[in-house]
Amino acid sequence: MATSKEFFYRRLHSLLGVIPVGVFLIQHLVVNHFATKGPEAFNQASHFMENLPFRYALEVFIIFLPILFHAIYGLYIAFTAKNNVSRYGYFRNWMFTLQRVSGVVTLVFIAWHVWETRIQAFFGTEVNYDMMANILDHPAMLAFYIVGVLSTVFHFANGLWTFGVSWGLTVTPRSQRISTYVTLGIFIVLSLISIRTIFAFV
Repeated sequence: MATSKEFFYRRLHSLLGVIPVGVFLIQHLVVNHFATKGPEAFNQASHFMENLPFRYALEVFIIFLPILFHAIYGLYIAFTAKNNVSRYGYFRNWMFTLQRVSGVVTLVFIAWHVWETRIQAFFGTEVNYDMMANILDHPAMLAFYIVGVLSTVFHFANGLWTFGVSWGLTVTPRSQRISTYVTLGIFIVLSLISIRTIFAFV
């Protein structure tokens, strides 16, 4: 019984990491990328998202609760996993370890990012281009955001590979090898978008 329950939780954890959390990540990166077109374009895109109907319900049930479950169960996986990189240093084993490390880094980054933006909005601070420019004006925060965003993108992209294996979509060595190249490509593309966005605020 305990084994089947853990199997269900791991499947749910994997699914939520892609849908809806992964979908939200891509949407969030796309909206933020409007910063490359200037402050006005970013502010318009940001305000459009703020004015979506049923916004708070969407945030709670589509974003925060799935992220919360994924994060809590992800921490359980990270701190109970048996990493053996020192003994078996092959590529996929390193990805296994980096997935757990990036998950912890991503959790810290998301918590801080939500505090600086979403939570501050409840206290009357407007989430706009100037807010992000002020945050990233400090070199330490700029470095923190670069590491945090790259960690998040890596965790998502590599998580897609794990998702394919967990859900039986990539069961053969060939399909897993192709999936490795595809997810690596996703990581590179999303990383370039993210870095361009960050430096658009600097």
